[in-house]
Amino acid sequence: MLRTTLLAASRSPGVRAVVEGSRVVAPIVGRFVAGAGLDDAVAAARRLAADRLVTVDHLGEDVTDRASVDAIVAAYRALLARIADAGLSARVEVSIKLSALGQSLPADGERIALDAAGEVCAAAAAAVTTVTVDMEDHTTTDSTLAVVRALRAEHPWVGAVLQAQLRRTEADCRDLAGPGSRVRLCKGAYDEPSSVAYRRAADVDASFVRCLKVLTAGAGLPMVATHDPRLVDIARYLGARSGRPYELQMLYGVRPRAQQELAAAGERVRVYLPYGAEWYGYFMRRLAERPANVAFFLRSLLSRG
Repeated sequence: MLRTTLLAASRSPGVRAVVEGSRVVAPIVGRFVAGAGLDDAVAAARRLAADRLVTVDHLGEDVTDRASVDAIVAAYRALLARIADAGLSARVEVSIKLSALGQSLPADGERIALDAAGEVCAAAAAAVTTVTVDMEDHTTTDSTLAVVRALRAEHPWVGAVLQAQLRRTEADCRDLAGPGSRVRLCKGAYDEPSSVAYRRAADVDASFVRCLKVLTAGAGLPMVATHDPRLVDIARYLGARSGRPYELQMLYGVRPRAQQELAAAGERVRVYLPYGAEWYGYFMRRLAERPANVAFFLRSLLSRG
């Protein structure tokens, strides 16, 4: 119930206005978001890259006009140029959301998003790094995977994201586990109906393990995005058994000590690092994912109140 309420709040303009207008919230958001500007993102990426890998996300989603698409593409071009200039290309890539690149626009949204994503991929290639295409709610899954397939025709290193909570994902893992494929497997952060998704946490976890077995048995690079210690242990076991590379991925600000310990133990750890002014939806989904995040948020509000 709490998760559903928070996810509903993430789409509410009224709640958004209250949260964004609160002077005590911004410092708390800083736990999960690197900052509003490009300098903030690059500085945080440089710190993290000392012992971990990084994927940087310029926050934004559900754009409603072409001018916003162009602005986000320009922001990614600037970000990728800074990554290259800072000598971080070997350890830092970027993530993109297709709804931020026009996917939901009423006329030719998928084509607009594909063209915009292609521009970001071209800039990433020039910076000698890679791009991962984030997954959003289930209504966009087919379109997103179609865009990924089209991008891979020119940029085979483009990463895809799959959500274990969706009933279809085990089959999608089989389709995407080919040579050279990069697939980030996560639990899923959207409130999906039971007709297409598992609703019980135990069922999502079981699906995650089944999907992980498919990916680690395949010929691509499994990128395992979870903070669950049990699933991390399973991923490490399956990865070691396969004898092939894999990544463990976690969010900026979530279990940072565990990230450092895994990296020190020789694991390939990547941190998902978001930045930008459009932090509200991302922040609310992070609260919805883990009760501990809500408790941290409430304690911080009380201490600052």
